[in-house]
Amino acid sequence: MKLTNYTDYSLRVLMYLAMKKDEELTTIQEIAEAYNISKNHLMKIIHHLGKLEYIKTIRGRNGGFKLAKHPKEINIGEVVSNTEDDFNIVECFKEGGGYCAISPSCKLKRALHEALQAFINVLYGYTLDDLVTNKNDLLDLFRLQNQEDGN
Repeated sequence: MKLTNYTDYSLRVLMYLAMKKDEELTTIQEIAEAYNISKNHLMKIIHHLGKLEYIKTIRGRNGGFKLAKHPKEINIGEVVSNTEDDFNIVECFKEGGGYCAISPSCKLKRALHEALQAFINVLYGYTLDDLVTNKNDLLDLFRLQNQEDGN
């Protein structure tokens, strides 16, 4: 199972926001620099995370965004399910299925489906808060990155 960059970046944005103080706003520029990710790509992600009500966007001169919920209320399996658009890990998972000569008797599809469910179920066992219990270590890494970049 491989997640798209979109889901990966969505999770990274949420983790970054979880490390901030409750009322502290963040900008797209700040996250783009922290992770070395395209601002254009992040704009789509921020918009989508706002529509999903994981983040709250504040417009205006001093605007930005922050988490809309406490990190303990944001389930990682839910985020992945809401941001990943294709769990078809093999052709026969697709609607209408693809052609495969052994489809009528195939046991592989069932095994892969169970594996996919196990993967998702594990993610449902974690919250955003679980991913940032090492907040100080993560913040130190961002500081080091900024120093290396000359900021």
